[in-house]
Amino acid sequence: MKIKFSTVAPTPSEAQHLTQALLFSGLLFGGSSLWAAPAPPPPRPPVAPSGPNQGNNGLLSPAEFNAAAAIFRQKQTPSTGLGPVFNDDSCAQCHHAPNLGGDSQVTALRVGIFSDGVFSDPPGGSLIDHRALSPQIVPRVPGNANVRAIRASISTLGDGYVEAVPDQTLQAIAAAQPGLSNGQIHGVANIVPILELSNATAVGRFGWKAQHASLLSFSADAFRNEMGITTPLFPTELSSNGNSVQAFEPAGFFETTPNRPDNNDVISVTSFIRSSPLRPRIPGAPEVGVDQAVVPSGQAQLIKAGERTFTSIGCGICHVPSLTTGPQGSVVNGGAYTVPAVLSGVTFHPFSDYLLHDVGTGDGIVQSGDQSTRNRIRTAPLWGISTRKSLMHDGASLDITSAISRHGGEALGVIQSFQSLPSSEQQNLLTFLNSL
Repeated sequence: MKIKFSTVAPTPSEAQHLTQALLFSGLLFGGSSLWAAPAPPPPRPPVAPSGPNQGNNGLLSPAEFNAAAAIFRQKQTPSTGLGPVFNDDSCAQCHHAPNLGGDSQVTALRVGIFSDGVFSDPPGGSLIDHRALSPQIVPRVPGNANVRAIRASISTLGDGYVEAVPDQTLQAIAAAQPGLSNGQIHGVANIVPILELSNATAVGRFGWKAQHASLLSFSADAFRNEMGITTPLFPTELSSNGNSVQAFEPAGFFETTPNRPDNNDVISVTSFIRSSPLRPRIPGAPEVGVDQAVVPSGQAQLIKAGERTFTSIGCGICHVPSLTTGPQGSVVNGGAYTVPAVLSGVTFHPFSDYLLHDVGTGDGIVQSGDQSTRNRIRTAPLWGISTRKSLMHDGASLDITSAISRHGGEALGVIQSFQSLPSSEQQNLLTFLNSL
């Protein structure tokens, strides 16, 4: 069964809405449109810089970038606030491939209790950290935890651009998806709090549950939950299965006082992420802007053919090819952050809508949002997929074909369309994905 699209002519207002939705999903680019748009799309904004090596997108000076990267790499110790319960001792331990800030093989563990149709956290919360300063306080999976989920580390490269996308863009994508899929696909824009502002919310986009909209909030969360370092943004100490670990705090640190008296290190890590360049495609892939001679003969044509297939069967409805950041001076994160010039008006290609979807692989965890989010997962951005050895939210798929075959739920029609393709078209699609 393939997704079928309506052939009924839209009203003028419907046509305007659908044109906008198709532009968001990339379906009017690359010569594969579903219907003739009433007017040509506007010119694309400039493409964001990218490169194969570690670099700075220009948000920070070289000296500032190096200083921020040093904080990202810094190994924490008990004397600097590490633990007592933690997953690892630096940001770089979980985010280092292919460059500093990327992904890794490191995983996190979430558990919970599902009873009478309701998910609840066990004592101490759903995160079960892997390490502790003493064997006496290493958290354990509670015996009554019948929901257990592995989370793969994800890349932060290019996330400064993701943060600068207006909420309205993601909300418009969500609103358009049912109409683009006969009601099968309906992403949820997860509205989450902004920790650095009181009573402010925005559309979440970071983390497997889209639990943060702000990179500052996201970084503060990582300091506390991954390294056990509390800050004014996350002042509450972790526990060990709900039991206090205060007795295991190094001298000078107390459960009621943040390990860091200010947010300076969190701000440095946030600045590093915001200044990271976008992930490149393989040399010679279309639109990269390098000499096509560096790709094997015919490879560029196969990549382009695969991209057309990607679009035609509906993959791009969720894995949205292109997003554009807000104009210079526009505010995001509920007003907490103003889009700087270097990140403004940039079109980039993450291949994600950053919305929550039920595609049959949900981990059963309610992290931010109501019970309806239990089996929803944020659309995985596909940029950089060619460098990953493990895929999906749990890292359990070891190649792209097996990751595709795991999709169901909202994606069932798209996957059935993929399975009905001739093998040559399937291979072209895989060649395209391996160019990202």
